[in-house]
Amino acid sequence: MNAGVEAASAAKLTETIEEYLADHPAAALLEDGRVLFDMRSARYSVTEQHGRCLLQLWSEERNLIRTVVEVQQRAACLRLMTRRMGAAKPQALELVPTSDRRTPTAREAARRNYQRLLERVLTRAFIGAKVDGLRSAMDLEHSFGPAYVRGHLLRGTAADAVIGVSEAESGAIADGILTLGILWLDHCRQKGDGRRHFGGLKVIVPAGAWRTTAERMAWLNHAAADFQLYTLDERSEELTVVDFRDTGNLESRLVHAFSAAAAIERCQEGIDRLLALVPAAARERVEVRPSSSTEVGLLLHGLEFARVRQGFAANSFARENELTFGAGANETPLTAENEAPCRDLFERLFLSRHSDGLHTDPLFRMQPERWLEARLRDSITELLPGLRGELLYTQVPALSVGDRGLLDMLTLDRNGRLTVIELKADEDLHLPLQALDYWIRVRALNADRQPAAGNEGGRPLSAFERQGYFPGTEVAALPPRLLLAAPALRIHPANEPVLRYFSPQVDWELIALTEHWRRELKVVFRKRNS
Repeated sequence: MNAGVEAASAAKLTETIEEYLADHPAAALLEDGRVLFDMRSARYSVTEQHGRCLLQLWSEERNLIRTVVEVQQRAACLRLMTRRMGAAKPQALELVPTSDRRTPTAREAARRNYQRLLERVLTRAFIGAKVDGLRSAMDLEHSFGPAYVRGHLLRGTAADAVIGVSEAESGAIADGILTLGILWLDHCRQKGDGRRHFGGLKVIVPAGAWRTTAERMAWLNHAAADFQLYTLDERSEELTVVDFRDTGNLESRLVHAFSAAAAIERCQEGIDRLLALVPAAARERVEVRPSSSTEVGLLLHGLEFARVRQGFAANSFARENELTFGAGANETPLTAENEAPCRDLFERLFLSRHSDGLHTDPLFRMQPERWLEARLRDSITELLPGLRGELLYTQVPALSVGDRGLLDMLTLDRNGRLTVIELKADEDLHLPLQALDYWIRVRALNADRQPAAGNEGGRPLSAFERQGYFPGTEVAALPPRLLLAAPALRIHPANEPVLRYFSPQVDWELIALTEHWRRELKVVFRKRNS
């Protein structure tokens, strides 16, 4: 094979792997059926070098460097034939969509066992009631998946909807149960035969996995349904009621606001070096955004493709800048030796990522929500004139009960009321309750009002004001507003039914945007809680 054909082949291999990882952010890399890297936490680099496709992966546990010589596509997986330096024979690695290694047969058997267990427990716990119609079959039309067992608990003409999830399922699936539970209750009410009234919903989660559901359940409309939460210990078969109205103090804290101008000034030398590698005609398209007082990112339509971090030099108190390039987990330190591939990557990025780019290009498709966020940030006062665009924070760290979350956008309206904005570029069944999580955090932080340090008799300040957010502006003590925005055709049909079960205290608004928002961003329609 001549050099030109080899280079073309290597470029195709690189593109195939990049596309797969862009489409499957929760992928895992396996060797002999064993998970080597979970791509949610690992970092990687896949590049074409000297006519070869070079794959590098690293995490806290291990690192790996292989030359990929062939890619075989198998259903939802990629089989990578790789060569390790010095090895005589190629070795097979496999990229799979998720790290859940149970076979389909094992998953189905575990779910059947849980269904039988749940029927026994419910029959024993609710004497006089009949457990009816427990199932876990897939029902795509109504968004019901096989991970959740759902059914009815009947008592005369009264009935409750029931839904449960096994401890064998992932934490993310357990946290998603309330969305499916609300949809199941709504389905039972809509499709009932009229002889029974479904007055409530019983949600059963594994022991130790109740907190997220409890915090969410507290902010549902309890006049609309009787919501009850239980934990199930699958070994002792003990069902325990959870008082979701008393989940303890919500442990929320906020990272202190920093000066964006000061951060850029500290990192200016590194910023200039990176910008010199960007095609000259494209430099005006680069957005320079600090993410902390010592880190500044270079972004193109929301995609951070390079960054400067300021730290201390080894064995010295002198400060120095660390420069890296690459998006997401594909992050590589910039050195004199790899400036050429860095320049090539930047050139390809700016050729690919623009409003009329190819939808098949992974660089075009990467991080669509951050692209949508960048578009909304630039035109928020025109689209949503009631909001303060000059006091807008994006990707705000919000910490609660040990879990770290990044709130998409936070601002004030013209009356000083906090406004939480959650964005989705694609359909997301769980958008309402995920957005509610942030609303709960922001509400708690705003309600935490104390006098400013050194001014004991002054106006009590919210946690946001004490931490330096919204300087010079009074933040109203009112509960925050909640805005959920997505392209009109990408709003999941289940989102509105779930929103209708929110507490009246949650002032929400669903905003539908134009489908071709990369070219033109407008509001198509808006719906609010009644």
